[in-house]
Amino acid sequence: MQTLRRLAAHAACALAAGLALASPAAHAADTDWPQRPVTLYLGFPPGTSTDMVARLLGEQFSKRWGQPVIVENKPGVGGSLGAATAARMPPDGYTLLLSASGPMSINPHVYKNVGYDSATSFAPITQTTWLPYALVVRPDFKAKNLQELIALARSQPGKLTYASTGVGTNSHLIMAILQAKTGMQLTHVPYKGSSQSQADVLGGNVDMTFDTLASELAMIQSKRLLPLAVSKGQRTDLAPEVPTVAEQGFPNFEVGAWLGLFAPAGTPDAVVRKVFDTTQQVMADPAVRQKLIALGSEVRLSKSPEAFAAMMRDDYAMWGKVVHETGAKSQ
Repeated sequence: MQTLRRLAAHAACALAAGLALASPAAHAADTDWPQRPVTLYLGFPPGTSTDMVARLLGEQFSKRWGQPVIVENKPGVGGSLGAATAARMPPDGYTLLLSASGPMSINPHVYKNVGYDSATSFAPITQTTWLPYALVVRPDFKAKNLQELIALARSQPGKLTYASTGVGTNSHLIMAILQAKTGMQLTHVPYKGSSQSQADVLGGNVDMTFDTLASELAMIQSKRLLPLAVSKGQRTDLAPEVPTVAEQGFPNFEVGAWLGLFAPAGTPDAVVRKVFDTTQQVMADPAVRQKLIALGSEVRLSKSPEAFAAMMRDDYAMWGKVVHETGAKSQ
Protein backbone atom coordinates (compact mmCIF):
# COMPACT_ATOMS: atom_id res chain seq x y z
CA MET A 1 0.00 0.00 0.00
CA GLN A 2 3.03 2.28 -0.08
CA THR A 3 2.09 3.38 -3.58
CA LEU A 4 -1.35 4.58 -2.49
CA ARG A 5 0.11 6.53 0.41
CA ARG A 6 2.22 8.57 -2.01
CA LEU A 7 -0.42 9.08 -4.67
CA ALA A 8 -2.37 11.94 -3.12
CA ALA A 9 0.81 14.03 -2.93
CA HIS A 10 1.85 12.99 -6.44
CA ALA A 11 -1.57 13.91 -7.83
CA ALA A 12 -1.36 17.48 -6.57
CA CYS A 13 2.19 17.90 -7.87
CA ALA A 14 1.36 16.44 -11.28
CA LEU A 15 -1.67 18.67 -11.67
CA ALA A 16 0.28 21.77 -10.73
CA ALA A 17 3.06 20.87 -13.14
CA GLY A 18 0.65 20.36 -16.00
CA LEU A 19 -1.11 23.66 -15.45
CA ALA A 20 2.14 25.57 -14.99
CA LEU A 21 3.69 24.75 -18.35
CA ALA A 22 4.28 27.87 -20.38
CA SER A 23 1.91 28.62 -23.21
CA PRO A 24 3.55 28.85 -26.63
CA ALA A 25 3.77 32.30 -28.17
CA ALA A 26 1.77 31.34 -31.23
CA HIS A 27 -1.98 31.77 -31.02
CA ALA A 28 -4.69 30.23 -33.14
CA ALA A 29 -4.33 30.94 -36.80
CA ASP A 30 -7.05 32.97 -38.42
CA THR A 31 -9.73 30.61 -39.65
CA ASP A 32 -13.26 30.97 -40.92
CA TRP A 33 -14.22 27.84 -39.00
CA PRO A 34 -16.95 26.94 -38.17
CA GLN A 35 -19.14 27.19 -41.24
CA ARG A 36 -21.79 24.75 -39.99
CA PRO A 37 -23.03 23.32 -36.66
CA VAL A 38 -20.53 21.73 -34.27
CA THR A 39 -21.40 18.64 -32.23
CA LEU A 40 -20.20 18.50 -28.63
CA TYR A 41 -20.29 14.90 -27.36
CA LEU A 42 -20.73 14.04 -23.71
CA GLY A 43 -20.61 10.67 -21.96
CA PHE A 44 -23.19 11.50 -19.29
CA PRO A 45 -26.99 11.80 -19.23
CA PRO A 46 -29.04 15.00 -19.60
CA GLY A 47 -29.64 16.83 -16.34
CA THR A 48 -26.34 15.90 -14.69
CA SER A 49 -23.95 18.63 -13.58
CA THR A 50 -21.55 17.65 -16.37
CA ASP A 51 -24.36 17.97 -18.90
CA MET A 52 -25.18 21.44 -17.58
CA VAL A 53 -21.55 22.50 -17.96
CA ALA A 54 -21.55 21.19 -21.53
CA ARG A 55 -24.72 23.11 -22.39
CA LEU A 56 -23.36 26.28 -20.84
CA LEU A 57 -20.17 25.98 -22.90
CA GLY A 58 -22.15 25.13 -26.02
CA GLU A 59 -24.32 28.20 -25.61
CA GLN A 60 -21.30 30.45 -25.12
CA PHE A 61 -19.40 28.94 -28.06
CA SER A 62 -22.43 29.36 -30.31
CA LYS A 63 -22.68 33.06 -29.45
CA ARG A 64 -19.05 33.64 -30.34
CA TRP A 65 -18.85 31.43 -33.42
CA GLY A 66 -22.19 32.26 -35.00
CA GLN A 67 -23.04 28.58 -35.46
CA PRO A 68 -25.10 26.15 -33.35
CA VAL A 69 -23.22 23.89 -30.96
CA ILE A 70 -25.27 20.74 -30.44
CA VAL A 71 -24.73 18.79 -27.22
CA GLU A 72 -25.03 15.06 -27.93
CA ASN A 73 -25.39 12.87 -24.83
CA LYS A 74 -23.95 9.35 -25.12
CA PRO A 75 -24.10 7.95 -21.57
CA GLY A 76 -22.67 4.55 -20.75
CA VAL A 77 -19.53 2.64 -19.72
CA GLY A 78 -18.76 5.14 -16.98
CA GLY A 79 -18.72 8.05 -19.42
CA SER A 80 -16.57 6.27 -21.98
CA LEU A 81 -19.29 5.73 -24.60
CA GLY A 82 -19.30 9.45 -25.40
CA ALA A 83 -15.53 9.48 -25.75
CA ALA A 84 -15.54 6.38 -27.95
CA THR A 85 -18.19 7.92 -30.19
CA ALA A 86 -16.26 11.17 -30.57
CA ALA A 87 -13.03 9.29 -31.30
CA ARG A 88 -14.65 7.62 -34.32
CA MET A 89 -15.81 10.89 -35.88
CA PRO A 90 -13.95 12.54 -38.79
CA PRO A 91 -11.26 14.98 -37.58
CA ASP A 92 -12.76 17.81 -39.62
CA GLY A 93 -13.22 20.26 -36.77
CA TYR A 94 -16.94 19.68 -36.33
CA THR A 95 -16.69 17.19 -33.46
CA LEU A 96 -15.75 18.15 -29.91
CA LEU A 97 -15.86 16.15 -26.69
CA LEU A 98 -16.32 17.32 -23.12
CA SER A 99 -14.95 14.51 -20.98
CA ALA A 100 -14.49 14.02 -17.28
CA SER A 101 -11.20 12.63 -16.03
CA GLY A 102 -12.72 9.21 -15.38
CA PRO A 103 -13.16 8.20 -19.04
CA MET A 104 -9.67 9.44 -19.89
CA SER A 105 -7.56 8.54 -16.86
CA ILE A 106 -9.39 5.76 -14.99
CA ASN A 107 -11.70 3.77 -17.25
CA PRO A 108 -8.95 2.51 -19.59
CA HIS A 109 -7.41 0.79 -16.55
CA VAL A 110 -10.76 -0.57 -15.31
CA TYR A 111 -12.52 -1.80 -18.46
CA LYS A 112 -11.11 -4.32 -20.93
CA ASN A 113 -11.87 -2.18 -23.97
CA VAL A 114 -13.22 1.37 -23.86
CA GLY A 115 -13.00 1.82 -27.62
CA TYR A 116 -10.22 4.41 -27.71
CA ASP A 117 -6.68 5.16 -26.56
CA SER A 118 -6.58 8.19 -24.26
CA ALA A 119 -3.08 9.08 -25.45
CA THR A 120 -3.58 8.79 -29.22
CA SER A 121 -7.28 8.99 -30.10
CA PHE A 122 -7.76 12.65 -29.22
CA ALA A 123 -6.34 16.12 -29.63
CA PRO A 124 -6.44 17.57 -26.08
CA ILE A 125 -7.59 21.20 -26.06
CA THR A 126 -7.92 22.44 -22.47
CA GLN A 127 -9.07 21.59 -19.01
CA THR A 128 -12.19 23.59 -18.19
CA THR A 129 -13.19 22.89 -14.61
CA TRP A 130 -12.27 21.02 -11.46
CA LEU A 131 -14.78 19.07 -9.37
CA PRO A 132 -13.78 18.74 -5.70
CA TYR A 133 -15.10 15.76 -3.76
CA ALA A 134 -16.60 15.87 -0.28
CA LEU A 135 -16.79 13.15 2.35
CA VAL A 136 -20.29 13.23 3.84
CA VAL A 137 -22.25 11.41 6.55
CA ARG A 138 -25.70 11.77 8.08
CA PRO A 139 -26.00 14.61 10.60
CA ASP A 140 -26.68 12.09 13.40
CA PHE A 141 -23.54 10.05 12.65
CA LYS A 142 -21.17 9.64 15.60
CA ALA A 143 -18.19 11.33 13.93
CA LYS A 144 -18.44 15.07 13.25
CA ASN A 145 -15.03 15.58 11.62
CA LEU A 146 -12.37 13.55 9.85
CA GLN A 147 -10.25 12.84 12.94
CA GLU A 148 -13.29 11.54 14.82
CA LEU A 149 -14.14 9.32 11.85
CA ILE A 150 -10.61 7.92 11.75
CA ALA A 151 -10.69 7.13 15.48
CA LEU A 152 -14.09 5.46 15.13
CA ALA A 153 -13.01 3.41 12.11
CA ARG A 154 -9.76 2.29 13.74
CA SER A 155 -11.69 1.11 16.80
CA GLN A 156 -13.78 -1.26 14.68
CA PRO A 157 -11.89 -2.22 11.49
CA GLY A 158 -14.13 -3.16 8.59
CA LYS A 159 -17.36 -2.35 10.43
CA LEU A 160 -18.05 1.07 8.90
CA THR A 161 -19.31 1.16 5.32
CA TYR A 162 -18.94 3.62 2.48
CA ALA A 163 -20.96 3.97 -0.69
CA SER A 164 -19.39 4.72 -4.04
CA THR A 165 -20.83 5.47 -7.46
CA GLY A 166 -19.40 2.19 -8.77
CA VAL A 167 -16.30 0.00 -8.82
CA GLY A 168 -13.36 1.89 -10.30
CA THR A 169 -15.01 5.32 -10.16
CA ASN A 170 -13.41 8.40 -8.64
CA SER A 171 -15.73 7.98 -5.67
CA HIS A 172 -14.36 4.48 -5.02
CA LEU A 173 -10.71 5.23 -5.67
CA ILE A 174 -10.51 8.52 -3.76
CA MET A 175 -11.79 6.72 -0.67
CA ALA A 176 -9.18 4.01 -1.26
CA ILE A 177 -6.46 6.67 -1.21
CA LEU A 178 -7.91 8.20 1.96
CA GLN A 179 -7.98 4.82 3.70
CA ALA A 180 -4.34 4.20 2.79
CA LYS A 181 -3.29 7.58 4.16
CA THR A 182 -5.30 7.36 7.38
CA GLY A 183 -5.13 3.67 8.25
CA MET A 184 -8.91 3.25 8.13
CA GLN A 185 -10.39 -0.08 7.04
CA LEU A 186 -13.87 0.48 5.61
CA THR A 187 -16.23 -1.84 3.74
CA HIS A 188 -16.98 -0.77 0.17
CA VAL A 189 -20.59 -0.82 -1.08
CA PRO A 190 -20.72 0.11 -4.80
CA TYR A 191 -23.82 1.63 -6.40
CA LYS A 192 -24.77 2.73 -9.92
CA GLY A 193 -24.47 6.48 -9.57
CA SER A 194 -24.71 9.29 -7.05
CA SER A 195 -28.48 9.30 -6.56
CA GLN A 196 -28.52 5.70 -5.34
CA SER A 197 -25.42 5.94 -3.17
CA GLN A 198 -26.48 9.17 -1.49
CA ALA A 199 -30.03 7.90 -0.93
CA ASP A 200 -28.67 4.95 1.03
CA VAL A 201 -26.45 7.22 3.12
CA LEU A 202 -29.52 9.33 3.92
CA GLY A 203 -31.50 6.18 4.68
CA GLY A 204 -28.88 4.82 7.06
CA ASN A 205 -28.03 1.77 4.96
CA VAL A 206 -24.39 2.87 4.58
CA ASP A 207 -22.36 5.20 6.75
CA MET A 208 -20.74 7.63 4.31
CA THR A 209 -19.80 8.48 0.75
CA PHE A 210 -17.05 10.48 -0.95
CA ASP A 211 -18.68 12.07 -4.01
CA THR A 212 -18.53 15.24 -6.06
CA LEU A 213 -19.43 18.33 -4.12
CA ALA A 214 -21.60 19.25 -7.10
CA SER A 215 -23.85 16.24 -6.50
CA GLU A 216 -23.98 16.76 -2.72
CA LEU A 217 -24.22 20.53 -2.45
CA ALA A 218 -28.02 20.83 -2.22
CA MET A 219 -28.20 18.22 0.57
CA ILE A 220 -25.31 19.85 2.40
CA GLN A 221 -26.98 23.26 2.21
CA SER A 222 -30.27 21.80 3.44
CA LYS A 223 -28.43 20.10 6.36
CA ARG A 224 -29.48 16.62 5.20
CA LEU A 225 -25.84 15.60 4.84
CA LEU A 226 -22.90 16.63 7.02
CA PRO A 227 -19.61 17.23 5.19
CA LEU A 228 -16.50 16.10 7.07
CA ALA A 229 -13.86 17.13 4.52
CA VAL A 230 -13.21 18.20 0.94
CA SER A 231 -10.50 16.71 -1.25
CA LYS A 232 -8.58 19.92 -1.96
CA GLY A 233 -5.36 21.50 -0.84
CA GLN A 234 -7.30 24.64 0.06
CA ARG A 235 -10.92 25.22 1.00
CA THR A 236 -13.28 25.57 -1.92
CA ASP A 237 -15.39 28.64 -2.61
CA LEU A 238 -18.27 26.26 -3.28
CA ALA A 239 -18.45 25.41 0.45
CA PRO A 240 -15.87 27.52 2.31
CA GLU A 241 -17.05 26.32 5.71
CA VAL A 242 -15.96 22.73 5.02
CA PRO A 243 -12.38 21.90 6.09
CA THR A 244 -10.01 20.09 3.77
CA VAL A 245 -8.50 16.66 4.33
CA ALA A 246 -5.12 18.41 4.30
CA GLU A 247 -5.87 20.78 7.16
CA GLN A 248 -7.14 17.87 9.27
CA GLY A 249 -3.73 16.24 9.39
CA PHE A 250 -3.06 14.83 5.93
CA PRO A 251 -1.19 17.38 3.79
CA ASN A 252 -0.97 17.26 -0.01
CA PHE A 253 -4.32 15.52 -0.35
CA GLU A 254 -5.83 16.96 -3.52
CA VAL A 255 -7.72 14.50 -5.66
CA GLY A 256 -10.94 14.96 -7.56
CA ALA A 257 -12.22 15.07 -11.10
CA TRP A 258 -11.63 17.46 -13.97
CA LEU A 259 -13.56 18.25 -17.12
CA GLY A 260 -11.76 18.98 -20.35
CA LEU A 261 -12.33 19.61 -24.04
CA PHE A 262 -11.02 17.32 -26.78
CA ALA A 263 -11.30 16.82 -30.52
CA PRO A 264 -10.64 13.66 -32.54
CA ALA A 265 -6.94 13.09 -33.26
CA GLY A 266 -5.95 14.79 -36.49
CA THR A 267 -8.25 17.78 -36.06
CA PRO A 268 -6.58 20.86 -37.63
CA ASP A 269 -4.37 22.72 -35.20
CA ALA A 270 -6.05 26.00 -36.14
CA VAL A 271 -9.38 24.62 -34.91
CA VAL A 272 -7.84 23.32 -31.68
CA ARG A 273 -6.28 26.73 -31.02
CA LYS A 274 -9.51 28.56 -31.79
CA VAL A 275 -11.48 26.38 -29.38
CA PHE A 276 -8.75 26.88 -26.77
CA ASP A 277 -8.81 30.66 -27.19
CA THR A 278 -12.60 30.81 -27.12
CA THR A 279 -12.69 28.76 -23.93
CA GLN A 280 -10.28 31.20 -22.30
CA GLN A 281 -12.59 34.07 -23.28
CA VAL A 282 -15.71 32.28 -22.06
CA MET A 283 -14.19 31.42 -18.70
CA ALA A 284 -13.05 35.01 -18.17
CA ASP A 285 -16.71 36.10 -18.08
CA PRO A 286 -17.73 36.62 -14.41
CA ALA A 287 -21.32 35.59 -15.19
CA VAL A 288 -20.13 32.27 -16.61
CA ARG A 289 -17.87 31.64 -13.64
CA GLN A 290 -20.76 32.32 -11.27
CA LYS A 291 -22.98 29.85 -13.13
CA LEU A 292 -20.26 27.22 -12.89
CA ILE A 293 -19.91 27.76 -9.15
CA ALA A 294 -23.67 27.22 -8.84
CA LEU A 295 -23.15 23.90 -10.63
CA GLY A 296 -20.46 22.86 -8.15
CA SER A 297 -17.57 23.42 -10.55
CA GLU A 298 -14.43 25.52 -10.16
CA VAL A 299 -12.88 27.11 -13.24
CA ARG A 300 -9.44 25.63 -13.81
CA LEU A 301 -7.88 26.19 -17.23
CA SER A 302 -4.79 24.78 -18.89
CA LYS A 303 -2.01 27.11 -20.02
CA SER A 304 -2.04 25.51 -23.46
CA PRO A 305 -3.20 22.34 -25.24
CA GLU A 306 0.30 20.95 -24.69
CA ALA A 307 0.07 21.62 -20.95
CA PHE A 308 -3.28 19.85 -20.84
CA ALA A 309 -1.81 16.83 -22.64
CA ALA A 310 1.08 16.70 -20.15
CA MET A 311 -1.28 16.88 -17.17
CA MET A 312 -3.36 14.09 -18.69
CA ARG A 313 -0.35 11.81 -19.02
CA ASP A 314 0.51 12.27 -15.36
CA ASP A 315 -3.12 11.81 -14.31
CA TYR A 316 -3.42 8.63 -16.38
CA ALA A 317 -0.31 7.15 -14.77
CA MET A 318 -1.39 8.12 -11.25
CA TRP A 319 -4.85 6.56 -11.51
CA GLY A 320 -3.40 3.47 -13.17
CA LYS A 321 -1.36 2.83 -10.04
CA VAL A 322 -4.43 3.30 -7.83
CA VAL A 323 -6.47 0.86 -9.92
CA HIS A 324 -3.62 -1.67 -9.76
CA GLU A 325 -3.32 -1.32 -5.97
CA THR A 326 -7.06 -1.67 -5.37
CA GLY A 327 -7.77 -4.31 -8.01
CA ALA A 328 -10.69 -2.18 -9.19
CA LYS A 329 -11.50 -3.99 -12.41
CA SER A 330 -14.91 -4.13 -14.09
CA GLN A 331 -16.49 -7.58 -13.95
